[in-house]
Amino acid sequence: MSGRALRIGIDGRAFHSPAAGVRRYVTELTRAIAGLAEPGVELVTIDATGPSAPTNLGRHATALPMAIRAARVDLFHAPAYTAPLWGATPIVLSVHDVSYARHPEWYPYRRDPLRRWFYRRSARRAALIVTISEFSKREIIAAYDIPPERIVVTPLGVSDQFRPREPGDSAADPPFLLHVGDLHARRNLGVVVRAMARWAHNPTVAGSNPAPATNLRLVLAGVDRGLAGPLLDEAAGLGLREAIDICGRVSDDELVALYQRCAALVYPSRYEGFGFPLVEAMACGAPVIAAGTSAIPEVTGTAALLLDPDDEPGFAEAIARVLADPACAADLRARGLARAAQFTWAETATRTIAAYRRAANVQSPGS
Repeated sequence: MSGRALRIGIDGRAFHSPAAGVRRYVTELTRAIAGLAEPGVELVTIDATGPSAPTNLGRHATALPMAIRAARVDLFHAPAYTAPLWGATPIVLSVHDVSYARHPEWYPYRRDPLRRWFYRRSARRAALIVTISEFSKREIIAAYDIPPERIVVTPLGVSDQFRPREPGDSAADPPFLLHVGDLHARRNLGVVVRAMARWAHNPTVAGSNPAPATNLRLVLAGVDRGLAGPLLDEAAGLGLREAIDICGRVSDDELVALYQRCAALVYPSRYEGFGFPLVEAMACGAPVIAAGTSAIPEVTGTAALLLDPDDEPGFAEAIARVLADPACAADLRARGLARAAQFTWAETATRTIAAYRRAANVQSPGS
């Protein structure tokens, strides 16, 4: 294939995925590949929709393999966990995390055993897997028994729209904590509500009183996956129901404004393959308080306050420190900005193209 660009098919459905992280990944990746001076690849969007693809599984069994064959591509990039079930074209598969396989207790729904089978089948069939952190690489090996040499780590980037407030923008906001991401059991948001209750009863846990405890709010930006009701019930039992604002899905402009104006991003998640909100928040100058689990330490480095995910007193103290100590908040902002600058979509694109070139010469395992 020397002397011409690799012709890469990419699943067009991912651009409209209900998962915000997948949409951002495929949109920013393809934009960055197009922006490279000499990428050496030609991207071809393959939609494969219509009556022959009534379900996702059916689409991967019929319409998508036929569309790939008709497009005459050198390889196909499946950017969101699932790959065509047959075909001779080598496949690069993006697996962002394997929480379904490693923690099925978080997904107790009727169709999820089939989904887990589909994910495993796709991973074992791919010529090469690209994933977004060293943590996820280890988890994929453990979950699917994939040889390490078939997995390439391509950390994600942060787009230019995520940036700090403009100089002089000093509008005073009532203090609020922010969480970004679907409201799901693995996000462990109850620990933040209970930490807020501890702080409300003792706002001097960090040595000074930053503001009246009743002023602090928790803003939740993300789609509810069944957690909102129980979380609000818990907050009501602690006297904090009015302190919880559930925004649902927000636009990118709204999201940037939330990051820029929050007192801190709180991210007590038990499991993340990467964690887009971490780098987005850091790029906007928001202090980060997070669980020191999964890929989170790998992403934040020393730019966040990291705690055990079950450490309610620790989260309460960290919240109080950020609110009470301007020097602590400023240090976290500076560290976060420097850390976020290390994650670029150009680097993600460069690593992904290297994976394409390698996979184009690899025979798919087929099982």
